[in-house]
Amino acid sequence: MKIHFIAIGGALMHNLALALKQKGYQITGSDDEIYDPSRSRLQKAGLLPSKMGWDIARIQPDLDAVIVGMHARSNNPELLKAQELGLTIYSYPEYIYLQSQQKKRVVVGGSHGKTTTTSMIMHILKYHQIDFDYAVGAQLDGFELMVRLSDAPLIVIEGDEYLSSPIDTLPKFLHYYPHIAVLTGIAWDHINVFPTFRKYKKQFKKFVKTILQHGTLIYYKEDKQLQKIAGYAPAQVIAYDTPAHHVENHQTYLDVDYNYQLAKEGVVGIPLQIFGKHNLQNFQAARMVCRELGLNDGQILEAIQAFSGAAKRLEILSKKEKQVIFKDFAHAPSKVKATINAVKQQYKNCSLVAVLELHTFSSLNVDFLDEYLGSMGAADVAYVYYNPHTIRMKKLKDIEPAQVEEAFFHPNLIVFTDEQALKHQLEKDIAAQESNLLLMSSGNWGGIDILKLVND
Repeated sequence: MKIHFIAIGGALMHNLALALKQKGYQITGSDDEIYDPSRSRLQKAGLLPSKMGWDIARIQPDLDAVIVGMHARSNNPELLKAQELGLTIYSYPEYIYLQSQQKKRVVVGGSHGKTTTTSMIMHILKYHQIDFDYAVGAQLDGFELMVRLSDAPLIVIEGDEYLSSPIDTLPKFLHYYPHIAVLTGIAWDHINVFPTFRKYKKQFKKFVKTILQHGTLIYYKEDKQLQKIAGYAPAQVIAYDTPAHHVENHQTYLDVDYNYQLAKEGVVGIPLQIFGKHNLQNFQAARMVCRELGLNDGQILEAIQAFSGAAKRLEILSKKEKQVIFKDFAHAPSKVKATINAVKQQYKNCSLVAVLELHTFSSLNVDFLDEYLGSMGAADVAYVYYNPHTIRMKKLKDIEPAQVEEAFFHPNLIVFTDEQALKHQLEKDIAAQESNLLLMSSGNWGGIDILKLVND
C-alpha cells in the first residue's frame, strides 16, 4: 500500500504514519511546519519530508490513498490535486475505522477525561497481556506510539468531538460505530465550530445513536446532559459514579469492597498513583469497560495500582518537601476547575498557586471568557497568561486584562500578557517553596522552557 499524508506533522497524523510504516506500508508525507517530537520521530523513521511546504508532484496516480489532517486547508494544493486525480481520500478517523471494521471497538468520548480514561483501559489490558490495538491522544508510558494497528481483535479509541478534516466536517467520533462507548461528561468547548452549547450537545446525541445494536453505553450518572442523551442509545446503558475512596497523608485509596479478590486482612484501601474525583470517575468508567471485556474486579484493581497517569495530565515535574509542581493539559473551564480541585483535595493543608495559559480558539474568544467564572476558585492564588500576538494570529477580538479579571472573578488573580513577567513571577514562587504550583496549558507559555525553569 502506498499512502501519502497531507499535514503529516500532527500528533495523531504522524503516529498513524509511523504505525502504518510498521505494518509495511509505503508512506510519504508533507507539511508546512513540523515541530518536535513529531519532527525527530519522523526523521528517525525516514518519513520526514525532504523540504517543508506543499508540492503537487508528491501526488501521483499510483497512490492507494491520501490521508489529510486538520492542519491542512480545503484549498491545499496537494489536496486539490488528489481530488482532481480521483484518489481515495480519508480523514484520520475514517482511516482508523477502515482498519478496525472487523474488530470490537471501544470508543471513549466526552468533553473531559477521555484521554485519561482511554489510557487506563489500555494500561489494564496491557497489564493482563490482552492483545489490542489503540488510537489515543497522548503519549503513554509503556506504549511506543499513540496508534497501533495490527491483527488484534479489539481496538480502544479516544473519540474526539472535533471536526475530522478540512473536507470532512463530521466530528471524529461519529466515524467509529462503537460496540462499547463511554461518555465522561459534556461541557461546552470548540466555540469556533459549535457557536452554541445546543449545537455542541447535539454531536453527543448523534454519537450515542452510532452505538451498534446490542452494544453498551457507559456514562457518568451525575451529568445532567448525559442523563438526557443516554436515552437515545440503541444499546444497554450503564451509569457510573465516583467510587468510594479516602485520602490519607496526600495518598488516595480506593475503599476495599467485597469484590476485591486480592484484599488481605487489615488492608484499608487500594493505593493509587492518581488522585482527584475526576480521575476516580475516569477509573470507574475504565473499570466498567474492562468488566464488559471480561475482566474481573480483582484483575482491574490489581492493574490500576501501577497506573501513573497520561502525559501532561497532573504530571509531577518536581516534588520537594515543601512544594510539588504539576503540569496539566487543562484549558477548557470544566477541565481547569476539576484539575485545581483535584490538587486541593489531595493536598488539603497546602497553599496552591494555579497558573493557566489561554491559548485555544475558545479560551481566547472574548465571548467565551465568562465560561471561566469560578473555574479557579479553589486556588489560593491564580495567574492567567495570554499572548496578544496569538489573539491577532487567530484573528480574534483583542482582550484586555480587565476583561479576564472580570470573567474569572478570583480575589487573588494576576493577569499576565508578557511571558518574561510571568517567568520572573514563577521563578520567585519556585524559589520561595511556600505553595504547590499547578501549570495548566495546551500551548507553549510564549516560549518559556518550563522544564528548565523548574529544574534550575
